[in-house]
Amino acid sequence: MKLGIASDHAGYTLKVKIMEYLDKKGISYENYGTNSPDPVDYSVYGHKLASSVEDGAVNMGISICGSGNGINMTANKHQGIRSALCWNKEISHLARLHNDANILAIPGRFVTVEEAYAIVDEFLNTPFEGGRHEARVKNIPLK
Repeated sequence: MKLGIASDHAGYTLKVKIMEYLDKKGISYENYGTNSPDPVDYSVYGHKLASSVEDGAVNMGISICGSGNGINMTANKHQGIRSALCWNKEISHLARLHNDANILAIPGRFVTVEEAYAIVDEFLNTPFEGGRHEARVKNIPLK
């Protein structure tokens, strides 16, 4: 599995911590920026990540901005994306289990580093349940 990861300036510090965590776990990823805490527009990096997940360059993604909302909204403009804003591991679990989320959006200003690690682990280790959820997920994209 290869992940994509992106953030704006408000998510940059947490993104670096998550990349270090992924390195320790031996999980490969592509960093789509930003690469400093200097102010940037979250949409630029959200689109880069979402496009890469959508076209299969990476399997899944992790995005981080201050509230998680802006970068999440940006990613969800892409038809092949199911980005989920997750602020705890239970929400992360359900995003994968019931919604087959393919991008995890984290609110960088509202979770600790340890909480972020738990959210990431839950997202990466929870398979999609399918079944009754499959038809619902298939109905998400506009035709």
